[in-house]
Amino acid sequence: MGNKTPLPGKPVRGSKSGVPVMALLDLLGRSWAMGIIWGLSEGPVTFRKIQSYCETLSPTTLNVRLKELSKAGLIEKVPEGYSLTALGYELFLLITPLGSWAKKWARSLGR
Repeated sequence: MGNKTPLPGKPVRGSKSGVPVMALLDLLGRSWAMGIIWGLSEGPVTFRKIQSYCETLSPTTLNVRLKELSKAGLIEKVPEGYSLTALGYELFLLITPLGSWAKKWARSLGR
């Protein structure tokens, strides 16, 4: 599978048949994929701004991730830089409650 973009209907981690939810979890489980989506949630930003959101992310990895998220239809290149597509923003709204839950979970563990 290597650096191929996880897409429904194609083999992905955890599913030889590419069950859609497994393809999504494979894509979102890649380094900084969710961070990029989170960073684009307030509107279009430049490559450098995304890189600043993602702290330790190398330009090479960021390029790969942007290509994967674009191929998956979640982000797009716009004159201002990169932006979430309507589908990408819908995904952001779905994962936002996970962020809230994760904070509650961390507090329950005393972290």
